[in-house]
Amino acid sequence: MEQQSALSNGGPATRHFRNTAYVINESRTYYDAAHAAGLMAVHGRSTNGRAFALGTGLVDGRPQVTDFVRCSYLGLDNHPMIVAGAIEAIQAHRSLHWSCARTRLSFDFLAELEAALSEMFCAHVLAFSTVMLANLGAMPLLASGQLTGGVKPLVVFDRIAHISLAYHKPVIADETQVETIAHNDIDTLERLCSKHPVVAYVCDGVYSMGGNAPVKELRQLQERYGLFLYIDDAHGISLFGRQGEGFARSQFPRVLGDRTIIAASLAKGFGASGGMLMLGTADHEALFRRYSIPYAFSVAPNLAAVGAALSSCKIHRSAELGERQGRLAERIKVFDRHIASAEQGNSLPIRMISIGSEAKAIAIARQLLDAGFYTSVTFFPTVGQGRAGIRVCITADHAVRDIERLCDRILETIPGTTRQAVGPPLGNGGDSSTEIHGAADEDERAVT
Repeated sequence: MEQQSALSNGGPATRHFRNTAYVINESRTYYDAAHAAGLMAVHGRSTNGRAFALGTGLVDGRPQVTDFVRCSYLGLDNHPMIVAGAIEAIQAHRSLHWSCARTRLSFDFLAELEAALSEMFCAHVLAFSTVMLANLGAMPLLASGQLTGGVKPLVVFDRIAHISLAYHKPVIADETQVETIAHNDIDTLERLCSKHPVVAYVCDGVYSMGGNAPVKELRQLQERYGLFLYIDDAHGISLFGRQGEGFARSQFPRVLGDRTIIAASLAKGFGASGGMLMLGTADHEALFRRYSIPYAFSVAPNLAAVGAALSSCKIHRSAELGERQGRLAERIKVFDRHIASAEQGNSLPIRMISIGSEAKAIAIARQLLDAGFYTSVTFFPTVGQGRAGIRVCITADHAVRDIERLCDRILETIPGTTRQAVGPPLGNGGDSSTEIHGAADEDERAVT
């Protein structure tokens, strides 16, 4: 939560961007219950498609569960080319990792990967070990004004921006002013743009709990006011675009420009491991390679991750990508024909089933697991208190019959779930004309 309070001595107001103790105290019982129910820290081994053998030890005899938790939306995480690419990269260098700063020495395969990604996405791409580290490396530079002509921007966060973004608010606040606005609140954002010389907006492209950013409207503010956009499209990459540019990048012109950064995952839809930043100019690239702390001093992606990502690039440049995107779209429609949800009709692969009570959501998720379906139970602080639910991640590799069986079980298990549509269908999530439907705002006391 972002809180403002006056100092006891009557001095100026200060802002606080952490409430860790409160969140732990309020959520501990939910985590304890979810762990006790066997819904968290689950171990397993991949078998076929989206199935895995539950537990540890010999695979034979273990329960087989269909996974609706993983975010490998195109089903690439088990792709034989990607697995082979990881192994071949290690064999070629006879090493997994060089313990050396990237400003001094790095693998030639990593340079090859960044060049391939830059060409595919028409941007200056830097690879990181995780998206969290990519965001950590970007936030101080954004706050410093080095990306906005030397003028420190007002940095505005969407209320439900992912924690891998919102966690860095105190770092930004040490440099410049930070504000948080309601989810997808374009009107408030425009008012701030009209009052401040430089504004940067931080949001997700596709939100992990459903919904997406209004990219078309954000671009209009960018054109009108020079708004700087920082979009984390971890859940949107690879799902849209001829070469998998993703939800956000596919809605920008060919040249990204000097007022946009898109962060994305090399895992999830991309199917490998790591994160990346798409930068719009060579100057920004040089700045990041020298002054982004995680880039310079943290661990570079290891060779297995790099080799896997290079193989994924080959898939992204082939007809197979479009085939998998089409299969995903069809499987999303299968789910929507059976279950009504707030996301029904859009082309994003995340569906949320609202429950409300945390205890009920945990109990229902356990029932689904007992029936052979592993889904994500969501509760505070991921969502607001009293807004617990079940998240279903749909992938191109799910068998249609498995989706239908899950839907039947949801209808049997969750009171009030219906097959009836809850509203007009939304547009294609990869189209810049998409009608926006965001997830509900989180409890204001969640860690932001």
